[in-house]
Amino acid sequence: MNLLKVLATVSSMTLVSRILGFVRDLIIARIFGAGVATDAFFVAFRIPNLLRRLFAEGAFSQAFVPVLAEYKNNRTEEQTRELIDHVTTLLGTALFVVTLVGILAAPLIIYISAPGFASVPDKFELTIALLRITFPYILFISLVALAGGILNTYSHFTVPALTPVLLNLSFIGCA
Repeated sequence: MNLLKVLATVSSMTLVSRILGFVRDLIIARIFGAGVATDAFFVAFRIPNLLRRLFAEGAFSQAFVPVLAEYKNNRTEEQTRELIDHVTTLLGTALFVVTLVGILAAPLIIYISAPGFASVPDKFELTIALLRITFPYILFISLVALAGGILNTYSHFTVPALTPVLLNLSFIGCA
């Protein structure tokens, strides 16, 4: 593994992602402007995005990758695959439950996270609807992060580094 090559790959993908994130924000601002729908979307997307940091990029990732690396280096391929299977099943189940609770509790979540929206019924209802649409993001992006951790453990860095670029391109395309 060439450290300089990995560093260049990950850094360049991060730079491209940041530039596309800026372009994404410009396009969203240009097309949708500042208004009720844009406010509702950004509040609705903020909740699963916050949970992404906890489930996908937080303590879970920092704990899982070293354990997986230890298994890969000191255990059999079968034992490593078993660990991956068990962790994926447990994480997927936990995230499914969190997603379901988030969808069902959307009114309460919006009321707590954006209490001013409750005074504007249309904005409040739109934000609830958008949160219910965007909440499954936490399930899918966390599984993507898990796959990225697995790929990183096996010295495949390009695809995990590219995923934020793909997310920004999706936003740009949908806008």
